[in-house]
Amino acid sequence: MIIYYFLAGAVALLLTAFARSHRVMNSVSVVHAASVFGLTAYSAIAGGLPAFYTEERYFFIDNLASFEVMLSSIVFFLAAVYSSGYVESLVKVKELDRKYVKAFYTAFNALLSATVLAFFSNNMALLWIFVELTTLFSAFLIAILNSRENIDAALKYILLTSTAMLFSFAGLILMFMLSQGSLGEGSLNWDVLVAGASSFPAQLAALSFAFMFIGFAAKSGIVPFHLWLPDAYSRSPSAVSAILSAAVSNIGIYGILRAYAIAGQTGAAGLISGMMMAFGVLSVAVAVFSMLRQDSLKRLISFSSIENGGFALAGTAIGTPVAVFWVLFYIAAQSLCKALMFFSAGILHMQYESTRAHKMINALALQPAASWGLVIGAAALAGMPPFAMFLPKLFVLSELASASGALLLVMAGLLLIGASALALFLVRTMTRTAGESVVSVAVPAGMKLPLFMLTIMIVLAGLFVPEAVSDFLMNAAAAIARGE
Repeated sequence: MIIYYFLAGAVALLLTAFARSHRVMNSVSVVHAASVFGLTAYSAIAGGLPAFYTEERYFFIDNLASFEVMLSSIVFFLAAVYSSGYVESLVKVKELDRKYVKAFYTAFNALLSATVLAFFSNNMALLWIFVELTTLFSAFLIAILNSRENIDAALKYILLTSTAMLFSFAGLILMFMLSQGSLGEGSLNWDVLVAGASSFPAQLAALSFAFMFIGFAAKSGIVPFHLWLPDAYSRSPSAVSAILSAAVSNIGIYGILRAYAIAGQTGAAGLISGMMMAFGVLSVAVAVFSMLRQDSLKRLISFSSIENGGFALAGTAIGTPVAVFWVLFYIAAQSLCKALMFFSAGILHMQYESTRAHKMINALALQPAASWGLVIGAAALAGMPPFAMFLPKLFVLSELASASGALLLVMAGLLLIGASALALFLVRTMTRTAGESVVSVAVPAGMKLPLFMLTIMIVLAGLFVPEAVSDFLMNAAAAIARGE
């Protein structure tokens, strides 16, 4: 099965290289993302997971990897649909040179392939390599606009995340040595490590996890490794911002989950959980207070992404299968909400040539689809029913209450501040009106369609979760929580 993902990526890159029109390149990207989702859904429905590939078992498909790839492929698919009109609008206003359109779609498809292969890497060293490739392709997409600030943001992204990933590399070396000393033969295959982790020395396992945590935390924007994130997300084209926030950043949390499944079985499980909880609460705290003073819509959403990553990390630290199950549900829900908000922000940027709150006048009248997309996305992120993030927030907080009442009060208070920051920003923005006549900018239907699709998914996921999906996620969560 894994060979089909390689073929899909290779064909997409080849067709993009020979395509001469934007429409063809966009269609290739749409089909590429759809094919990734189709292949993964087929493997999940067919069963027989986990399935291993290559003689050395360097790649595998299990429930957790399938979940992450299907979620990412949905985001990439919607971003490709959105880009059908969005890229042309960037060219029209001269934010993007037409000669770079082919480069945009080439990097887009390469990033999708690297993301998929990162999630399907059973070998932790291969995971590290593909994570670095996603950084390279993402940085190119950040820097592609005609702005010096974009180049600065891309360089900051590469410098901070790649430097942090060197610590992860050191952690992998230590993990290899642990497996060599405890199992008799060194390995970095996740299934081998998780099977023998209980025999690893606790202190060295904790040290290895700490090193790996630094790199993956930087990739997902966990405080204090988050300094690249607000600039990168806010300066990127909105389609790229959605991909970074709703798909690529999930690789960091995924790496932490995989490392936690190994180190959490050792005698250092309590220490590791405490460290994750501390970084999770710190991330939420820094993010929500930063949100209070934002005037830029995209920077507000960027800091909200840091808040979401911190909450997911805190939920994972609880360590129970139920907590991890709801963390996975939370990751999916926040990915859809973030994509909705960044897509909406892109339309408003077209209208006002800015995402500053004070420049958005008569937003509801001029761009109702984007304005309501922001309102619905913000309401969902705040955890309001019946949207998809209500249940995961509720149950993660419930699991947190069983661990510590004080932590529950702190986390609930911080989440309330974050929700208030979103509400205050939107109230200021959506109620700002002026008497003068402002012409509404025509928005291509392809840019509005993903907003409607995401809204439907966010509502449906909050109202109804099929039993098959619930069982699928519970199997993924149990493997992480218990190391099975």
